[in-house]
Amino acid sequence: MISVTEKIIDLTKIWFQEHGLTILVILVGSFLVQKFLKTILDRVIRKAIKPDHFLSKEAEKKREDTLIQIFHSTIKILIWIVALMMLLSEAGIDIGPLIAAAGVAGLALGFGAQYLIRDVIAGLFIILENQYRVGDVVCSDGTCGSVEDITLRMTTMRDLDGTVHHIPHGEMKKISNLSKNYARVNLNMGVSYNADLEKVIEVVNKVGNDLAEDQDWKDFIIKAPQFLRVDDFADSAVMIKILGDTEPLKQWEVTGELRKRLKIAFDKEGIEIPFPQMVVHQQKT
Repeated sequence: MISVTEKIIDLTKIWFQEHGLTILVILVGSFLVQKFLKTILDRVIRKAIKPDHFLSKEAEKKREDTLIQIFHSTIKILIWIVALMMLLSEAGIDIGPLIAAAGVAGLALGFGAQYLIRDVIAGLFIILENQYRVGDVVCSDGTCGSVEDITLRMTTMRDLDGTVHHIPHGEMKKISNLSKNYARVNLNMGVSYNADLEKVIEVVNKVGNDLAEDQDWKDFIIKAPQFLRVDDFADSAVMIKILGDTEPLKQWEVTGELRKRLKIAFDKEGIEIPFPQMVVHQQKT
């Protein structure tokens, strides 16, 4: 007499003989398709991404690797979802109700997760277009800070006070990158109406050139700060504009050093930097 255990073993053998090979093909095929698509994605993305000559090779590779990882993760999930459906069908489970339930659940989640989807799509384009990277200083809707982390859903930045801001990508309507490719010294400075403008221009340009040639600062300066124009006639001063190009994130340090040197040079040359003054007349009795 055949025991229950033997019957179960026989039925299991028969089931594997009928379905085992198909299941094995599905698993191996899914694995091979995943590897094949990863290789194709790697080549396509590295060729499709337009090189940015301002970035180092390491920065370019990091950007490409991030995109490859995002696309590969998405395709991997889709492949194994399809494989799971095929396995369930091969195992004799009716997947029709599962697909219908998944469609209803997906519709419900779609309404509830519309903001999440918006954030993810916006984040994908931010990374794809290389709008900013970790370490850049950016401003968005009045919030400025150094980017500490970027995910598909949100950007994390820290401001000068040390406050950390988590901003969903879908909320970022306008992004200003203060450190992409190069930065700029943009300084407005007032001089007295009595000052000789030609002398002022000469002093400003000399100070800018000396700063750009200084051993401690020349690596930070791309173009020496120079006089650009008379920018305005203010109430008590003639406003001049000084411009120069610096390496990313170095504009504040260079501008601070330029202010210091201009103050010293103006004092030495007798050029007055005016400030608002109040004269009080006391009536004699």
